[in-house]
Order: sequence, then C-alpha cells, then structure tokens
Amino acid sequence: MIVIDSLTKRYGSHKVLNRVSFTARDGRVTGLVGPKGAGKSTALRIALGLVRPDAGRALFDGHPFVRLSSPMRTAGAVLNPSEARSACKARDHLLALAAVNSIDHRRVDQVLEMVGLQSVADRPMGSLSLGMSQRLALAAALLGDPHNLVLDSKGTERMRGIWRSLASQGRAVLLSSRKIDEVAQIADDLVIIAKGRILERTTVAQFIGEHSRDSIYAVTPQPDQLKAALATAAGISITRLPPDKHCPPDAARFRIQGAPLASTASILAQEGVVLYEFQQEEVSLEQAYKGVIHGGRDARQRDPEARP
Repeated sequence: MIVIDSLTKRYGSHKVLNRVSFTARDGRVTGLVGPKGAGKSTALRIALGLVRPDAGRALFDGHPFVRLSSPMRTAGAVLNPSEARSACKARDHLLALAAVNSIDHRRVDQVLEMVGLQSVADRPMGSLSLGMSQRLALAAALLGDPHNLVLDSKGTERMRGIWRSLASQGRAVLLSSRKIDEVAQIADDLVIIAKGRILERTTVAQFIGEHSRDSIYAVTPQPDQLKAALATAAGISITRLPPDKHCPPDAARFRIQGAPLASTASILAQEGVVLYEFQQEEVSLEQAYKGVIHGGRDARQRDPEARP
C-alpha cells in the first residue's frame, strides 16, 4: 500500500503541493490524474525520495522509500520513460541491475517475458523503439518483484494489460496521467489533482456515475414557461446557458439534467412550450473531468473503498 500523507512543497513563493493526501491500495490500480503543472510528478518524486518535502510524508507498506532495506523488492517505479540511447544490450542492462540489487539473474528472463521483449533482449538499447524502451523500463521496475508500483501511464495496450494484471496479484499500482479517458480504462480508484490540490478522491465507477450523465439541450423562446412547466418535477436541474451565435435572438438555451427525454418532452408539449431545439446531450468523461479541474474546488474526498 502506498500512502501519501499531507505532502506540501514550495519552490520559492510557489506552492507546488498543498497538503496532498491519498492512498493507493493493494489489489487496485489508482489513477493520479491532472493537467500539466498539477503537481503529479512532484508528489511521485517525493514519494520515491528524489525530492524532499516541506511537510508531510510518503510511505510504502508503512515505510519511507529512503529507509527501505531492499527498495526494488518493495517498490518499482517508471517515471517519464524515454527512448534509451545506450549500446548496452537490453538483457545485459537488466542483468546488471539484478546483480547490483542481489536479485536472482533468472528473474531477468521472467520480466522480459512479462513485458514482451524476449525477441529483442539481445539488441542494443539504443536500437529499441520508444515503446520498447518504455517496456524495458517497466521490466526494470519489476525486477525485484515489488509489492508496489509507481508508473507513468505512457505505453502500449499490452502494458496496460500488464498493469491490470499486476493489481490483480494484490499489488498496489499508482498510475500517473493527464488523460482521464486512458486511466478510466484500467484504474479502480481515481485521484484528481490540479494546482497542487486534490480536487476529488473517488472510484472510477463513482466518478462516471456522478459526472458523466445524460442531459437534455433545449432552445425556446419561452424560457419562463419552460422553467415553470418543469418546476415541480423531482430531481430535475435546469441551467440557463450563455447565448451563442447559433441561438435565435428571441430564444434562450437550457441544459436540463436528471430528466428522461420522452417524459420531459411530454410535459413541455402539454404545457404548450414552444421549442426550437430539444435533444439528448451526452456529457463525456473528458468534459466531466474538465468541469472538475476548471471548477477549482476542493471536491468531495471519499474513501474509494467505502460502500453506500
């Protein structure tokens, strides 16, 4: 289990992290998602002992990374994987890492198979494609058979399958990304961060259920009548949208949430509300994510394992 507890970090007058806290639990993939400059990399670098925090702590199975007696056996990491330029062979690179960390050399062939690099294991690292280099970095992170993994999300579909498989073995997998659509395909839990603050801690299923909801888009020259017709309907939210160049000058635009299309249309027809446009509108996962980010609030912070 990876615990990030109240991490705070300043560079000069700029607070990069502001009391950031979350947990990546065993047997689950936790997606740490946020835009560029959100503080993701700083949090992970602090966790791995590469940067000293001003306050707070990061623990791997209850211990700081810098105090682990066998770091590669407790935590593996791939941060900002890039194309290798070395003339060293891929297999030799892993064998050297294994020797330095007192890891059985037979583990090298196991991790090469896990990431699908057996066929290129004797090629120079500099001849590998970017995707292969990323998989080699993951192989290195897996050498010690660690219980915890900290990963950059860049990679192939095959690697995503590996991440999911690793979590199913009971490991804690913490995955950093800018792209929520990518993370949602493989993560169980979701941590959204922006401007150094945690905005939301939830599960992927909860986030999709609460944010990526269907809504109705309506344009009418009778805004008051539309609101009055739906005023008594339970659970309906009506938002008046700003005018745009496509909207007739005598009309208003609305987003209606929490109401089925057919029954809402029936109510408005019965009340004689004139509609220029009336259609189902799907709010994508990416739109919901951007809404949280640009809202800039400290959002609901729920225990990902809590049950209703």
